[in-house]
Amino acid sequence: MLNRRRFIQQLSGGVAAIAGSSMFPPGRVLGANDRIGFGLIGAGGRGMDIFKAALRAPNTQAVAVADVYSRRLDEVKRIVPGVQTYTDFRRLLDDKSVDAVLIATPQHQHALNFVPAIQAGKDVYQEKTMAFNPDHAHRMRRALEGSNRVVQVGVQSVSGKAFTLAHELSTPDRLGTITAVHTHHYRNAPYGGWKRKIPPDCNPEHVGWKEFEGEAAPHDFDPQRFINWRFFWDYSGGNVFENMVHQVAFWYKVLDLKIPRRVTMSGFNYLCPDMEVPDTMAVCMDQPENLMFTWNSMFGNNYYGEDGSDLVLGNKGTVVRVVDNVTYQPQGHHHNAGKDQTPSQDGGEPNIVGSDEADTDAHMRNFFDCVRSRKDPNCPFALGFRSAIACQMAIASLRQRRTVQWDAETEEIV
Repeated sequence: MLNRRRFIQQLSGGVAAIAGSSMFPPGRVLGANDRIGFGLIGAGGRGMDIFKAALRAPNTQAVAVADVYSRRLDEVKRIVPGVQTYTDFRRLLDDKSVDAVLIATPQHQHALNFVPAIQAGKDVYQEKTMAFNPDHAHRMRRALEGSNRVVQVGVQSVSGKAFTLAHELSTPDRLGTITAVHTHHYRNAPYGGWKRKIPPDCNPEHVGWKEFEGEAAPHDFDPQRFINWRFFWDYSGGNVFENMVHQVAFWYKVLDLKIPRRVTMSGFNYLCPDMEVPDTMAVCMDQPENLMFTWNSMFGNNYYGEDGSDLVLGNKGTVVRVVDNVTYQPQGHHHNAGKDQTPSQDGGEPNIVGSDEADTDAHMRNFFDCVRSRKDPNCPFALGFRSAIACQMAIASLRQRRTVQWDAETEEIV
């Protein structure tokens, strides 16, 4: 296992700041038909979802997988017997046959994996929420600047058919002046469907606990914290980072929105006593484009559904999105999109708002296409940055019990 002090020192801002310089090796130059060797960092539930999507993409090869939990490495080998496995992700980055890495670690680890991956000359598919806090977002951006690396952030709905239609319908001539965007994410499932059973081998012998903690506040080994990390503020932004970010990034791209001026969030945990993050919440974002973006979520009722009627409201009309169904309603028409849904099953990997497996496959194909062409992918770093900051502002507001603002000059939440 890594020495924790050395691990953190190597990820300091000073190292990240020079990551784009020539002292770091460039990636292998790929032709349009070249096979791409990829590695996975973080082989949990979502990690395995995107790993399988990468396997389905044309002309790719799984080279290596890294995870701090040995059980997960064994599970990957059952799918791809010849894959190389590591408990230290840096050994994966040393492998010259790895052209691109998929990062699906817990949210507090994203920057700690991303920065060394860029430094190693790898292209990166980075799961959302891209960055855990503004410092992590800045480190990641400094690492990327001048590196010529391709980065795709894992908001797969922007590669789905709903995005194209939403973009076509969300025009000034149809909508007029937009002053509100309403979004929802509702589940009727204990703990949001996130609660997982603790495997019998989840112990210090099989888990690199200090590597998992990274820069988070230190705790004695706790299998609950490791398996159900989404419950804890040290590692998670709750459903804001899990699902609000999907809706924010989708509409930020459709409408070309910037980081909010101000954000207010309230939320409470009414149903889930083992969880620190809220299970019922409301977010209100004041956008510099002079519109209000709201998001509401709960785990105790699913009337609106997980993809329940995102509404873009203009004085000439409304665009309504329910999963991949996007419609336009001229002013004067009323749309009622309530629907029943089967709740997420406790212990599984919950569905992701506004997308399906086909969107994930399309998003992964787009990433590998851009690795070959060096074009910008559908969810580039800049979009991941803006949507991450918006979500970070919401969590800061909730935890500080006040409205927060974005200082565009210092790029800090104040």
